[in-house]
Amino acid sequence: MVQPDICVICDWSKLDDAGCIGAPDLIVEILSPGNNKKDLQDKYEVYEESGVLEYWIIHPDEQTLLVYTLSEKKYVPSRLFTLGDIVRSQCIPGFQLDMEELFKDPV
Repeated sequence: MVQPDICVICDWSKLDDAGCIGAPDLIVEILSPGNNKKDLQDKYEVYEESGVLEYWIIHPDEQTLLVYTLSEKKYVPSRLFTLGDIVRSQCIPGFQLDMEELFKDPV
């Protein structure tokens, strides 16, 4: 059993009192020191096998984002997104993330 940092479920019928039945549409993992192997290997395999449509990995120290998109039951990696990029979800129409806003210093 794994627990993502952020999970997006667009189909309300997948939700019950216990949580999500089936795979979420999008999962976001935010890397922190010491959990990279688990997030990059163990969770990758679980999410891919479970049918999670998109798996986003955010690396705060490097200010980067890598997106894995499920295609024919296998993940296909994106290019590495960095400051200045706008990342658009393929599974959630209209959802996009501005990398400048994501890593902007809090006021």
